[in-house]
Amino acid sequence: MLDMVPDAEQMTTLVGKSLYEIWTQLCALIDEKYDMERLWGSGGKAWTYEYKYRRGGKTLCALYARENCIGFMIVLGKDERLKFVNDREHYSEEVQRIYDETQTYHDGKWLMFEPADTSLFDDFIRLLGIKRKPNRK
Repeated sequence: MLDMVPDAEQMTTLVGKSLYEIWTQLCALIDEKYDMERLWGSGGKAWTYEYKYRRGGKTLCALYARENCIGFMIVLGKDERLKFVNDREHYSEEVQRIYDETQTYHDGKWLMFEPADTSLFDDFIRLLGIKRKPNRK
């Protein structure tokens, strides 16, 4: 956990105004569909911050921030990968490409996106739906 959670100003300084708007829109989209614990953490070597959505000890997805860049990560386990593969033609070419290029580990595929706009948001929500049905009415 972080001692100091970054505020809007710090986030804007870090990632830039346009990416921070995408970040807040993505968070709003997830918050609209999912009631989750939200945890700030350090982003490890590659990122400055990590912002995780979890419930019952299971992570739904995580957002990452570093200088002039944001990331959206979702891990698909074995059964979830099957669901993706069976439905892959409904995803954008970019999502399919990232899926194909992502290494598969014993615990699944760690899909990392670096959205520069909102064009993949529908795909993100569909991917989240593979992991967990939305739990907000």
